[in-house]
Amino acid sequence: MIGRVRGVLLEKRPPQVLLDVQGLGYEVDVPMSTFYDLPATGSEVTLYTHLLIREDVHLLFGFATECERQIFRQLLKISGVGARTALALLSGLSIGELHEAVSAQDSTYLIRVPGIGKKTAERLLLELRDKLDTVSPAMESMRSSSSENDDIYNALLALGYSDREVNKVVKQMPADVSVSDGIRLALQWLSKGN
Repeated sequence: MIGRVRGVLLEKRPPQVLLDVQGLGYEVDVPMSTFYDLPATGSEVTLYTHLLIREDVHLLFGFATECERQIFRQLLKISGVGARTALALLSGLSIGELHEAVSAQDSTYLIRVPGIGKKTAERLLLELRDKLDTVSPAMESMRSSSSENDDIYNALLALGYSDREVNKVVKQMPADVSVSDGIRLALQWLSKGN
């Protein structure tokens, strides 16, 4: 099993990247959440990976965080959910949104993802109900310590910014920032195109 890859980023073609690892080029499929956080080509990058072996092909999937990889693996265990569907879910939803949807048993988040219908969304909610909390114990502490970031996130969405833009800016927030200061700082960054 290939668990982690570190190399020079040669190409970025969503959803695939090409990494040069000591002269060997790895084609790695990544969710868009990881893709948006990648550095410029020519930079060194480290990805947590999952190798999927089928009769006709070996597919390597890469993730920026261990938590994303664990959720991907949990999604693969669900009947009717393949690697492409799991990748689409992680591309269309943040980990926090997926956790929130499962906790509330609300399929509206899930059916926004292309390729996820109502029946699949309901199956996902049922299957993940007791399993998502065990995927990453750090996820719950991340959620409880970031209520200010949640408020900043929701305020920026209400102002019309995209989920991708908001996620990128909220990740850069200092841990102890207040909601009003965080919104002000985020608006400054977004106006500069960061």
